[in-house]
Amino acid sequence: MKKSVYSICGMCTVRCPIRVEVEDNKATWIEGNQHLLKGALCAKGAAAAALVADRERPQQPLLRDGSRGSGKWKKVSWPTALDYIADKLKKIKAEHGPESVVLSSRGGPWQDMYKSFIHAFGSPNYTNHDVTCGRNTHHASLSINGVGRKDFAYDIKNAKHLILFGRNMFSSLRIAENLQTLDMLDNGGHLTYVDVRQTITGLKATRFMQVRPGTDYALALGMIHEIIKREVYDKKFIEKYVSGFEDLCRFIEPYTAAWAAKECGVREKAIKNFVDEIAEEMPKVIFHPGWNLSRYGDSFYASRALHILNILMGNIEQKGGLIIPKGPGDCGHKGLRNINIPKPDIKRADGVGWKYPHFDKGPGLAHLFFETMETADPYPLKAWIAMRHDPFSCLPDPRKQMEYFDHLELLVSIDTHYSEFGWYSDVILPECTFLERDSIIITQKGPKPRFAVRRKALEAENDTKASWEIFKGLADRLGMEDYFPYNTMEEYWQWQLEPTGYTIEDFDEKGFIELADSPVMFDPENLDDRFKTPSGKVEIISEKLTCAGLPSLKEYQSPIQPPRGMFRLVYGRSAVHAHGHTTNNPLLNELVPRNTLWINTKAAERLGISHGDLVDVISEDESYSGTVPANVVDYIHPEAVYTLHGFGKEIPLQTRTFNSGISDQKLMVGKLNDWDKAGGGINLCQSFVTVVKSVKNPQRRVEL
Repeated sequence: MKKSVYSICGMCTVRCPIRVEVEDNKATWIEGNQHLLKGALCAKGAAAAALVADRERPQQPLLRDGSRGSGKWKKVSWPTALDYIADKLKKIKAEHGPESVVLSSRGGPWQDMYKSFIHAFGSPNYTNHDVTCGRNTHHASLSINGVGRKDFAYDIKNAKHLILFGRNMFSSLRIAENLQTLDMLDNGGHLTYVDVRQTITGLKATRFMQVRPGTDYALALGMIHEIIKREVYDKKFIEKYVSGFEDLCRFIEPYTAAWAAKECGVREKAIKNFVDEIAEEMPKVIFHPGWNLSRYGDSFYASRALHILNILMGNIEQKGGLIIPKGPGDCGHKGLRNINIPKPDIKRADGVGWKYPHFDKGPGLAHLFFETMETADPYPLKAWIAMRHDPFSCLPDPRKQMEYFDHLELLVSIDTHYSEFGWYSDVILPECTFLERDSIIITQKGPKPRFAVRRKALEAENDTKASWEIFKGLADRLGMEDYFPYNTMEEYWQWQLEPTGYTIEDFDEKGFIELADSPVMFDPENLDDRFKTPSGKVEIISEKLTCAGLPSLKEYQSPIQPPRGMFRLVYGRSAVHAHGHTTNNPLLNELVPRNTLWINTKAAERLGISHGDLVDVISEDESYSGTVPANVVDYIHPEAVYTLHGFGKEIPLQTRTFNSGISDQKLMVGKLNDWDKAGGGINLCQSFVTVVKSVKNPQRRVEL
């Protein structure tokens, strides 16, 4: 039987709209939704069928049958696994209170279900991966604009200049954004790319600035100084909507273009030429405020500076600028229903909201739970449920994490594949692949908002379940069935759509329901109620930061240079892999089976390392090391070495990636508590490593 199904990809967190052709329960063709992506899809999405066929992923529930991490598992039925977890949770709740349970996830548009589950249980402790991704950017936006990082969309296609600080968009792919950027370049637009190394994005840029690691903030300050000095900013926008501009002018005085050029290692003329360009192009100029900006101790302030640069351009609600995403109500439509159970009125165990009042309470900060695991202050933690989240592959120093997690009585991993956290857990609940599961209908805000739905294209081949079935099964066993009053996803869809007047059949034609025929724009001359800060204005001096005793404009501090003989470790993404989720995929592993270590040519020469040589990469305390081939290149800063994230796994059942490559997290020894106190993000590029030519090199030079 043949059929065509519109759905949403799940190979990474971008979740592109797709169309799947199916014959005899096999996916024979996968492409990007023609109505939105014109068929474009990345290698990860195209390899989804290989994920379904992969036998090196959990195919039924597993209970630990030995010590944690031993790899000894007992195959059990779903009722047995769910009963086991429910009984454990009931006991923990009775002895320590419901707040002693934490649930983490990858975030995203379906997190309301996971969050509602833990809230219904009675715990406020929902968290996600964002502390290792966009928390600094999110909090920077909140402190200036009063809205989060996802409360602006970028009209890149119509922009004249896009500026990216380390946002390697053609490796960390968002297909719709990539297509817009290519259209912008085809239309004569400019792309400025800033990074410590050259990348695919940099190769497509019209200007590449290679900076010394940790000096992004300095470059942004130099740009602000030059813009203000020349008065290349939207005076009308600033007078009407911005507070604290005079403070900015005073603060920025010493941070000249000449100073920034010297600090960053770029040419002063390059900065001035850049300002010449944007002076002609504003307001159609977009400074991307960062995506994964969990890097340095001042990354929050670097993101804040990028937000300020957007403010100076006056580009909000301007074509080719920053657009406030619109929802159903902005288009005259009713919104979807969703289960959204309020958070219990209990202090969060990570301190967000009471110990750290300036942080957004939403998902909190995952790394701040570890201290509570050890101290039981403000209360003990006894269980952690990870929904498609692998703390060991996201956060630094997995070995130290294990010491903390050993204070807990129950660790549960819900995932489509074996994760390093799952391998250490007490229970693995296998979620079926995205091609085999339905998900709740979601609202996708934007200039043209829409409702979208993931619909399963295949029946599950293994004894796996969709996440909604898993949480429904646990909820029923925990006496929470009234919070999840549905038995099928069709029932839930009908309940969601009831206020809207639409039915699930309305998704058949395109896979989504568009709520506006053309982009919806607010009047840029009337944005008075759009900034949710305490003052109602764009706050260069943030009232919230001031109350927390933190500066809004932080004096720049030059980054520490690596100790002699060491390098700063930086990491990144590949267009082929989504972090560690896809490295064991049979097709994608063929393309990139392991990572390498990028090292500057001159630095390699000093160490006697040639391109392709095996090198040992050793953590600062020498407790962890790994061996990989050296990728000797001119176009990485000599202070840094770079590796691709997601490798160095120690899961024997994943034979393709077992001990393949190195793990950047395992090299970040002692860095679990190295985080940005203003932005909340972990500082993932603050580790130094030693690099030596490995004795494992097979070639030997013998003089006769």
